[in-house]
Amino acid sequence: MNKTQSIALSTAIVAGLTLASTSSIAASKKVTMEKCYGVAAAGQNDCAAGPGTSCAGTSKTDDQKNAWLYIPEGTCEKLTGGSLEAM
Repeated sequence: MNKTQSIALSTAIVAGLTLASTSSIAASKKVTMEKCYGVAAAGQNDCAAGPGTSCAGTSKTDDQKNAWLYIPEGTCEKLTGGSLEAM
């Protein structure tokens, strides 16, 4: 193996190790989800949206106040119309 091949191999190994460690760090950070009411598009809610609905995809209108989506914790109340409780 010549010097150029050796450098290329070393670079590939370092890049692979960097990607592997980055992936394991990202995987170890668990994202906590919360129910956010009033932000789902019609038919796009995650589950039961009050009377007349049964589960996912059954909300009747956009931003239905009793329909929710699971979103990352801490983002719901930043969304226009978002609430942690059904209205």
